[in-house]
Amino acid sequence: MELHQQVESLLAQSPRTRPRDAARQLGVSEAALVASAVGRTATRLRPAWTELFRGFETLGEVMALTRNEAAVHERRGRYERVQLPEGAPVGGAFGEEIDLRLFPRRWHTVFATERAGHRAIQLFDHQGEAVHKVHLGETSDLGAFEALVNSLRDPDQTPFWTPGPETFPADPDDGELDAATFCDAWAAMGDPHHLHGLLRAHRVSRRRALQLIEGVHAHRLPTNVSGPLLQAAAEAQTPIMVFVGNPGCVQIHIGTVSRIKAVGEWMNVLDPRFNLHLREDLVAEAWQVRKPSAEGWVHSVELLDHKGEVIVLFFGKRKPGILERSDWRDLLARLPTM
Repeated sequence: MELHQQVESLLAQSPRTRPRDAARQLGVSEAALVASAVGRTATRLRPAWTELFRGFETLGEVMALTRNEAAVHERRGRYERVQLPEGAPVGGAFGEEIDLRLFPRRWHTVFATERAGHRAIQLFDHQGEAVHKVHLGETSDLGAFEALVNSLRDPDQTPFWTPGPETFPADPDDGELDAATFCDAWAAMGDPHHLHGLLRAHRVSRRRALQLIEGVHAHRLPTNVSGPLLQAAAEAQTPIMVFVGNPGCVQIHIGTVSRIKAVGEWMNVLDPRFNLHLREDLVAEAWQVRKPSAEGWVHSVELLDHKGEVIVLFFGKRKPGILERSDWRDLLARLPTM
């Protein structure tokens, strides 16, 4: 049985199965699963990334989705102020609602899909993992969608997918490093955005860095801290920033949250314009962290998985040049501790 037939059989038995879960059940990547529908419900697009994201600006209101293994971030709004020069290693979309940081070197394949009247554009990395998805809604511009798909339609419309070559950066060696020396380097960062440069310079992972600064600039929290944090933010209507990403894309919510609901292992934000779905059982470590800025210390709550990869970051709403919000610091002071 061909892959597309296996997919249809699975969906006939379990219509609510999500593509990521269906791919896992069938032992293939999600990109391979979508590619199997090319010529039926999927269209392969050319990897013209700048043109693609400029096209997103024409779609009107959509739902942007970025996820990793343990968290899903969904934001309704418009793509605005896209900055993605041809060949650039980084870019972004800096709209009022859809706020993204983009890393196109991690991207490989893109498809437009249409099934049961639902239209979307889906980006995948070199290994077939979903990087970012754009889902159209009732008020989206269908004419703009069709024009974008037609302009980027790839001559290759075969229903197959091949992994792409990708050279990942060398893993940090996490070798011998004096904690006091690293704490001093951390305090001298100057700006939270310099963190990745600091980690590269010292060849340490984020997890190892947190271990080195533990007790000075970071302390551990219960792994189920997301519930108390989100509930407190909702009750006080404290504006927060919620970062969820993967190697190819980071998506950011800036604003308040209201409806917080736990369902099984999932902790959820279920607001009209923003949804967060977080697998609490996959959180291996939770930290409260402080980083220096020109305006003083900036505090975050950071959840990591068992590999030490970031699941989600929480900050108080802030902009450069403005002091950190006192209500965010008050919220952090009330969180449960280890």
